Amino acid sequence: MLAIFRKEIGSFFNSLIAYIVMAVFLTAIGLIVWVFPESNILDYGYADLGSFFSLAPYVLIFLIPAITMRSLAEESRNGTLELLLTKPLHDYELVIGKFLANWVLVLLTLLPTVLYYYSVYELGNPVGNVDSAAVFGSYIGLLLLSGVLVSMGLWSSSLNDNQIVAFILGVFLAFIWYVGFGAVSALFGSGAFAAFFSWAALDQQYLALGKGLLDSRNVIYLLSLMAFFIFLTLWRVEKLRK
Repeated sequence: MLAIFRKEIGSFFNSLIAYIVMAVFLTAIGLIVWVFPESNILDYGYADLGSFFSLAPYVLIFLIPAITMRSLAEESRNGTLELLLTKPLHDYELVIGKFLANWVLVLLTLLPTVLYYYSVYELGNPVGNVDSAAVFGSYIGLLLLSGVLVSMGLWSSSLNDNQIVAFILGVFLAFIWYVGFGAVSALFGSGAFAAFFSWAALDQQYLALGKGLLDSRNVIYLLSLMAFFIFLTLWRVEKLRK
């Protein structure tokens, strides 16, 4: 697993992939938070990172599938996946190693945004007039949400050897789970179906964590969804081995 993890991280940073991903994300988020008049913090007048945490998931919905689309699809297309499966390597080591490598790349991309919190902390009047608990909870939610999107993208990448198809499917899954379930809940209005889709929607789970109170039910749901798609990927790799 560690060898797979190192190989994936090395391939990211030995090419332009990691640098392009980080540059695109930080540029897009930086413009949204500090420049664009409709959303920038300076014009808003409050020491708050709400615009960052509300818009970051929509950027990640497209960015993370772009990272994960090559993980297994490229291996399958180049014939290296079959070679890996002949090695004394457990399937779960291959899948989890690739999952962790992709997730760590996303976490490294998010890490510089901690400077946003420091900036807002210093700009507050008085200094430090910011809801740190809500920021901490939102970061936890963003990290867990990223893990879920990585697991979805990894499963999408395992389904075929075409990276573009893997990207489109990854974006579709992420969008449906983050936005679509909430829209379906609104269509039902009230009742058991509405409650179920509202609870299952990723945006509701993410926003709940952003309130500053870490509810174990939200954390368990996101971890369970992550594990579910990792299991689907593992099942797909086992089918390819046969």
